[in-house]
Amino acid sequence: MQEILKVENLTKTFKLSRKQQKLQRTDRPIKVAVDNLSFTAYRGEIFGLLGPNGAGKTTTLRMLATLIKPDSGNAFIDGHSIVSEENEVRRKIGFLTSELKLEEFFTPNYLFGFFSELYGVDKSSAEQRKRELFSKFGIDEFAEVKVANLSTGMKQKVSLVISIVHDPDFIIFDEPTNGLDVLTAKVVTDFLQELKAEGKTIILSTHIFSLVEKLCDRVGVIIDGKLIALDTVENLTAEKNLEDKFFELYGISGGKI
Repeated sequence: MQEILKVENLTKTFKLSRKQQKLQRTDRPIKVAVDNLSFTAYRGEIFGLLGPNGAGKTTTLRMLATLIKPDSGNAFIDGHSIVSEENEVRRKIGFLTSELKLEEFFTPNYLFGFFSELYGVDKSSAEQRKRELFSKFGIDEFAEVKVANLSTGMKQKVSLVISIVHDPDFIIFDEPTNGLDVLTAKVVTDFLQELKAEGKTIILSTHIFSLVEKLCDRVGVIIDGKLIALDTVENLTAEKNLEDKFFELYGISGGKI
C-alpha cells in the first residue's frame, strides 16, 4: 500500500474563557484539543476517525486542511507539509465540513463557477464536471435557485459538489451525513464508495458507528484528543460489534457516560 498521509505528533491547544471553563466544568485555562496524534493513511482507502463530540476530530481535520496550524507536530499529504507548504496541500485536497456555510445570496451555478476558477479549473472541464455532478446529485433543477431557498439536504449536496470541483485525489469529510435525512445520507454515502472505487483517498470523521462499519477500511478511535486504538474495522469488530468495542475502549480510557 502506498502511503499518502503521514501525521506526526500533532498537538493543538485552545485558550478557554471563564465562561467556557464554566460550561466545560474545568478550572484549567487551556484545553488540549488534539494530543500528540500520529497515524498514516494509504492511497485508495477510506480512513475513519471515530469519536464523540468534542473528541478532537474536527480540530484534526481542520489542521490537515491547513485551516489552523498545530502548536507542534506536522502532517504530510502526498509529501507536502501542512505547516510549510499550505498552498500545495490545498491544491491537492477537497474539504467538506458541516460547518461550511454557503453564501445564501448566490446560486449553485455561480458557486460552482467561482470555486472552479479559484482552483484553476479551465472552463470546458468545469462545465463538463458540473453537468456530471449536478446530474448525479439532482442539483440541475435548483441550479439557479439561491442557496437561501434550498433545503438542508440540497445545501449539503451543493457543499459536497463544490468541495470537489477540482477532482482531488485526497478528500476530507467531517461528519458528511450530519443532520441529513436518510435519503440524502444514502446519496452521500453511495458517492463516497464511488470515490473510493476511483482510487481516491478519503479521511472521514464521524460519531456514527454504522457509517464506519459500512464505509471504512481502517479506523482510529479518538477520545479527548488522543488516539486510543487504530486498526482495520474487521479486526476491531472480530469479537464484538463496533459500538460495544468503542464503549469498551471509552471505559478503559477513563471516559464516563
